[in-house]
Amino acid sequence: MIVLNDKIIAKSHNIKEKKRCCVYHAEINAIMKASKKLKDWRLKDCIMYVTLEPCPMCMSAIKQARIKEVIYGASSDANITNLNSKIIETIDSNSTIKITKNVCKKKCEELIINFFKHQRN
Repeated sequence: MIVLNDKIIAKSHNIKEKKRCCVYHAEINAIMKASKKLKDWRLKDCIMYVTLEPCPMCMSAIKQARIKEVIYGASSDANITNLNSKIIETIDSNSTIKITKNVCKKKCEELIINFFKHQRN
């Protein structure tokens, strides 16, 4: 979900199986909804909350959208975390992202396991 001034402006989930297209991750979907609602691609004062650490594709979109903070529950593997660090650290005067990791980690890991168990059956 994406929050602006303590109000939820967009929320979504992964629908790539349903849409049969690899770009329909929760983060991308939420960014599209928030951009539409704000009538702007710049989400500079927004905070994104996600269950699982964003993949590098999503982290790039988050950076491009100028989202100021990402708070996530469960970490991905070390390779994704390392790639994301490189994306975040790329010099860009228009975008810095604060990352808060492993918030409610155990609960988020359970949610992810259950979500994908139902998606892939």
